[in-house]
Amino acid sequence: MEVLIAQIINGLSLGSIYVLLVTGFNLLLLVAMIIHFSFPVVIVLSMYTAWFAMQLTGSIIAGAAAAIVSAVIINMISAPIFQKVMGQRGSVDINATMVVSMGMGMLITEFCSHSINKGFPISFQWLSGAGEPLWQHGLISVSYAQVLTLAVGIIAVGVLFRILYSTKAGRAFRAIAENPDGAKLAGIPVFKTGLRSYMLTGILGGISAALMALLLGSASPDLGDLLSHKVLGVSIIAGLGNLGGGLVVALLLGIVEAIVQGFFSGSWSNAVVFGIMLVVVLVKPRGIFGTKL
Repeated sequence: MEVLIAQIINGLSLGSIYVLLVTGFNLLLLVAMIIHFSFPVVIVLSMYTAWFAMQLTGSIIAGAAAAIVSAVIINMISAPIFQKVMGQRGSVDINATMVVSMGMGMLITEFCSHSINKGFPISFQWLSGAGEPLWQHGLISVSYAQVLTLAVGIIAVGVLFRILYSTKAGRAFRAIAENPDGAKLAGIPVFKTGLRSYMLTGILGGISAALMALLLGSASPDLGDLLSHKVLGVSIIAGLGNLGGGLVVALLLGIVEAIVQGFFSGSWSNAVVFGIMLVVVLVKPRGIFGTKL
């Protein structure tokens, strides 16, 4: 029982990061009309940027700031690329944007593999103290990193949903997600609002990068691809574009993954996740909570 409780605590911390990743992915899907499959790869590149900043300054705060700033910049640079592709095709083409995103992800992964730290994983040794137990009872252990990750994840998602449902910008986001043509007729600047979604998801991505550095303590070039598959899997299980459903499923994914890793070989966690996705697709093709597209 103690092992189960310990793994559930681990799963909640990991799930909070998945929540940020899936929320950013769905927000771009709803507002910018793109499937940014490689959004997690961008976040891993931000982890590398944070690593560089901490190497130069020795400051954890500088590393966190570098992660957020780099994620926003990369997201904003990618915006005109996606818009150009959709403009050339004459309409919103989600499949084309997914292919473009995959190409961007491959380039970033290869860059990290060949040009940074000779392709070896990077280590955030400055954060070694974060893994120390804050509270421990038998096999149950709660670390500073787990508490901080869960707390920051809850705050970030809470602020995001506050923006979406209590501000003018949030109403514009939801209007475009509900009916892009109607939003345009109502005078909502669709292009400008789309750019804001890139910036907002960049901030979420930067926070996710900082939290993953804190919780995992390392990063490797192939981490982005692994996260991309999981984010897409969660989105399909919950229902593409469903923000609330994605939040629930992402948390459950973190818990399931941690429990599987606690009782079985770690490699089985991925098989379990995609096995669940296969069952959901067969039983409910539009996801458990339904798509919002």
